[in-house]
Amino acid sequence: MTAAVLIYVTAPNRDEALRIGREIVTGRLAACANVLPAMTSIYQWEGEIREDSEAVLILKTRRDLSEPVIARIRSLHPYETPAILVLPVQAGNPAFLEWIQDETRVT
Repeated sequence: MTAAVLIYVTAPNRDEALRIGREIVTGRLAACANVLPAMTSIYQWEGEIREDSEAVLILKTRRDLSEPVIARIRSLHPYETPAILVLPVQAGNPAFLEWIQDETRVT
């Protein structure tokens, strides 16, 4: 079985996170997208400390699809430099991990 990963992404708002998540799942690059609609981000950008409301998108997919997922997110995302992190899954419910494998594919 191929290893699973979680891909963490921030988006400017819930609607953008939902739009990106739908595109990734519809394209079978991820089995599932979770959207956490509200968080506050504090970060440095262009020499300034900024504070913004954002949404979190978490995608459940296979490690071998990480690069295509990153490329697709970058093409859809409104940010110049979107936050995209691939996090390895160490273990989990075997049936759930198999479901991720079954619901994703390289196109």
